[in-house]
Amino acid sequence: SLSTAETCFLIDEERMFQKRAQSKDSIFFRDGVRQIDFVLSYVDDIKKDAELKAERRKEFEQNLRKTGLELEIEDKRDSEDGRTYFVKIHAPWEVLVTYAEVLGIKMPVKESDIPRTENSPLRYMLGPVRLPQEVKFPRPEYFTAQFSRHRQELFLIEDEATFFPSSSRNRIVYYILSRCPFGVEDGKKRFGIDRLLTSNTYSSAYPLHDGQYWKPAEPPSTVNERYTLYQNWARFSYFYKEQPLDLIKDYFGEKIGIYFVFLGFYTEMLLIAAVVGLACLIYGILLMDSNQTSTDICDPEIGGQLIMCPLCDQVCDYWRLNSTCLISKLSHLFDNESTVFFAIFMGIWVTLFLEFWKQRQARLEYEWDLVDFEEEQQQLQLRPEFEAMCKHRKMNPVTKELEPYMPLWNRIPWYFLSGATVTFWMALVVSSMVAVIVYRLSVFATFASFMESEATLQHVKVYFTPQLATSLSGSCLNFIVILILNFFYEKISAWITKMEIPRTYQEYESSLTLKMFLFQFVNYYSSCFYVAFFKGKFVGYPGKYTYLFNVWRSEECDPGGCLIELTTQMTIVMTGKQIFGNIKEAIYPLVFNWWRRRKARTNSEKLYSRWEQDHDLETFGQLGLFYEYLETVIQFGFVTLFVASFPLAPLLALLNNIIEIRVDAWKLTTQYRRPVAAKAHSIGVWQDILYGMAVVSVATNAFIVAFTSDIIPRLVYYYAYSTNITHPLKGYVNNSLSVFLIADFPNHTAPSEKREFTTCSTLCSWLNFCW
Repeated sequence: SLSTAETCFLIDEERMFQKRAQSKDSIFFRDGVRQIDFVLSYVDDIKKDAELKAERRKEFEQNLRKTGLELEIEDKRDSEDGRTYFVKIHAPWEVLVTYAEVLGIKMPVKESDIPRTENSPLRYMLGPVRLPQEVKFPRPEYFTAQFSRHRQELFLIEDEATFFPSSSRNRIVYYILSRCPFGVEDGKKRFGIDRLLTSNTYSSAYPLHDGQYWKPAEPPSTVNERYTLYQNWARFSYFYKEQPLDLIKDYFGEKIGIYFVFLGFYTEMLLIAAVVGLACLIYGILLMDSNQTSTDICDPEIGGQLIMCPLCDQVCDYWRLNSTCLISKLSHLFDNESTVFFAIFMGIWVTLFLEFWKQRQARLEYEWDLVDFEEEQQQLQLRPEFEAMCKHRKMNPVTKELEPYMPLWNRIPWYFLSGATVTFWMALVVSSMVAVIVYRLSVFATFASFMESEATLQHVKVYFTPQLATSLSGSCLNFIVILILNFFYEKISAWITKMEIPRTYQEYESSLTLKMFLFQFVNYYSSCFYVAFFKGKFVGYPGKYTYLFNVWRSEECDPGGCLIELTTQMTIVMTGKQIFGNIKEAIYPLVFNWWRRRKARTNSEKLYSRWEQDHDLETFGQLGLFYEYLETVIQFGFVTLFVASFPLAPLLALLNNIIEIRVDAWKLTTQYRRPVAAKAHSIGVWQDILYGMAVVSVATNAFIVAFTSDIIPRLVYYYAYSTNITHPLKGYVNNSLSVFLIADFPNHTAPSEKREFTTCSTLCSWLNFCW
């Protein structure tokens, strides 16, 4: 007979032999037959609650087995780091058919005899962007019906092992995990994998990828959809190719699939807007040198003879209008006749975009068999956290069953706290914007006096004026403040939403969406609204300027107009956000995954298994898609709200989205654990937000043309005041200025040195026309 030590040694050797006999990319149990549908991992905890966690895991796993799930545990001695246990979960046929009926999953009953609709004759011209048919349509089309375990003979069940796709299998297992109890604590029934993850009882829970993304599957697996997605979707060299939308849906689920459909459709529509915007810019470039207004400003006999009043008190000196020659030419790039045309065009574009998207979404519901998808199957399910916190039960008038119920008076304090928090942070954004304004007001005089005193900077002033220096530095500072406030608010809003204890996942997402969108709308757009509609409008006039806090003189627009400053603000904030976002999305998971693997690979001679490889990847999280939508909607605002001042906004958005699609595809395929598949038939509340922004964009662009652009004053002069038939705008510059006697300057505002001229000119504002 063998001793106990010898027996243990032989068991360990047998286990290691079985482990090595498997491929390191195996997604099966040790028997090589049962597929791994989900993986849980945990590390032995030596703290005081170690026994409690062990008892929770024991109870939880016992209850999982009672539901019919099969479990196989990998000992920590077989793991790469020597510390982590892995619990592999397999859902047998009986469990799958039972919960497929509960979840109302549709399965094929007959192969469709309706031929796939072919595209227009342009399909031959679009050949280079097309994907192979076997990638674009990985499976035949079927007629489907909600699965019934009592009518299995109606369904096309050729092989029970492959009948349910892996996305449906992991969705079913996650449904069981999220409702499986693990004990009674403090008189309350505790359940759900989410609570166990929060308490660190388990360190992670995730479904497995099909295999490695850089090589095809090895037997006994025959399909590696992850590899196919990487080869035909996630590689940056395929940026010009269409997306394999059906394959994305099959692998990641409909909810992620519809996001990529929306992002792709939005990008295609941006192509039209980008071409028109680029044409408007080219039009401005061609007419830049022949513009009568810029010609008059740059003329030494006109602009060179116009003495302008100081732009700040005492420190700033008088200046000549022709010093803004370059700025006036640049301003004409974005402030010309095409500005009005492009504003009207974008109003039509945004309407057509939303209407065409509704049609695309309706067609998608049919193609993906989501026409009668009931939202309550998933989004309206009760959150486990809500069920755990509820002490009351209430009869459902429809189902006549007792359901968890939380009285309104229990939530009211959290609603008040939530509203106060959002209001406080939006007020903080406004305060930070005012602080940036104060910065510009206080620094402008410093820039002006420094550039005036330094002889070496006299030639630079032609290109880099104090106004431009202040505007650029202020915009950069504002962008940094935006990123800082956004970072902290994301954490706080998620915590506040959890404290509200939303009843369903839909309520949770809607509440978080409202908080995040309101804040980011104010955070990203407040400075643009200020420059577009408030800056330079309440300056006053020489001798009676208005002052901020009775200290700083109100900001005036750049002599080239406020539109060029709005363009500068838009360029810095929009471009900076897109560059920062793409770098963060690409670098963050890459660095963290590299560091986690570096820490884990302590025993390189051991086998690095499929579940361990996925364990070392980043988690996409339940809110991963939420932040992707939020980023796209904020970009949509930049493209539509202020596009009259920046025709290149659609082009920048187009270039960003081409990169964004591949970055998102790359990180989902290579850097993140596989998300749990979820169903959705639309983009949800984001569609209502897009409609709201479309309405607001029509008003903002109309106001930009009316009050920020010089189009209206030029037209008024052209039709009402011009007397020059050959050059109708000749003399417009003189008529856009008002004259002030230097002797009437108060002592605390006028420059200290005496001048030989007796008058100075100042720009007219829309509140004080000169004509």
